[in-house]
Amino acid sequence: MPLHLTQLTLSHFRSHKRAALDLDARPVAIHGPNGAGKTNLLEAVSLFSPGRGMRRASAQDIARRPEALGWKVTGALSAPDGEHDVTFLSEGGAPRVVRVDDKLAPQTALGRLARVLWLVPAMDRLWIEGAEGRRRFLDRVALSFFPGHADAALTYEKAMRDRNRLLKDQVRDPAWYRALEAQMARAGTGIDANRRAALDRIDVAQQGAQTAFPVAALELISTEAPLPEGEDALAAALADGRGRDMAAGRTLIGPHRADLRGTFAAKGVDAADSSTGEQKALLISLILANARALRDEIGAAPILLLDEVAAHLDANRRAALYDEIAALGAQAWMTGTGPELFAEWGDRARHVEVTEADGISEVRDA
Repeated sequence: MPLHLTQLTLSHFRSHKRAALDLDARPVAIHGPNGAGKTNLLEAVSLFSPGRGMRRASAQDIARRPEALGWKVTGALSAPDGEHDVTFLSEGGAPRVVRVDDKLAPQTALGRLARVLWLVPAMDRLWIEGAEGRRRFLDRVALSFFPGHADAALTYEKAMRDRNRLLKDQVRDPAWYRALEAQMARAGTGIDANRRAALDRIDVAQQGAQTAFPVAALELISTEAPLPEGEDALAAALADGRGRDMAAGRTLIGPHRADLRGTFAAKGVDAADSSTGEQKALLISLILANARALRDEIGAAPILLLDEVAAHLDANRRAALYDEIAALGAQAWMTGTGPELFAEWGDRARHVEVTEADGISEVRDA
């Protein structure tokens, strides 16, 4: 069974006071003027994946202004293991609450229900900005294959924050560090293994694929010393590095110091040195490869969120992208300013128009 939303309802979410869509498994082509609220629909869908969504916004920031009453998103999810009702709710700026089939659930549980990948304009600078954004991108890829990756990342980050606090306070008693470093070593080794396994899957999915987009060769590197192999070795390195870390006031070794290097494989050119158009094409290629690998692994393509992607492609590339999405069988949510950007879809997609009046978004079938 294809993974897709059959229903999506928004209440006081961003610019949408009320929006409701009944859907089938087809892609969703959303057009409308800038600022109408198209991307807000994609952001609502991105909440079906663990984390804070594609904008990484707080619950308070999502609430519609000026009411600020709170917000609610509900969706009927059709997944390979059956049908699920999922609700996201925040009242009065409180942290969001997740309910799955009318039962409270942690956000990490969403990774076992749905797989959601996205490509947004903010990612266009992925290869030329800091390593943090590339790590975040890589962890989203790893999470799509390994739902437990989110738990490992949370465990590692919490233990590292506590360790960094000890370092800043100049605590020297090793007894305070041992348990934290053991947690970091266990979770950090899992994070590194998941990242490498995810890159292997992307590499396999790119080889021999019939695609109009360039292949990206990916490599996991470290901005500092290489990450020690194995849990015991990482724990020992953390213990040995306490003096240096105390001087710096932070932990200087671990998977949080990793970076992702991308290369335009056909040209042998670093992605950071490629043209803007080539960098965009490489990102599209990686998202498609991720989707193909997931389809082969779990038996269903992920939900894709492609914000304003069509505007950067010529007609031939645009048609090729749509054909690849159709071949994947993915429910892709796409935005663009005009219906002409989605003309190649015809009735293979659901066409939706979003308009705005007096600060309120309206959604209707095109």
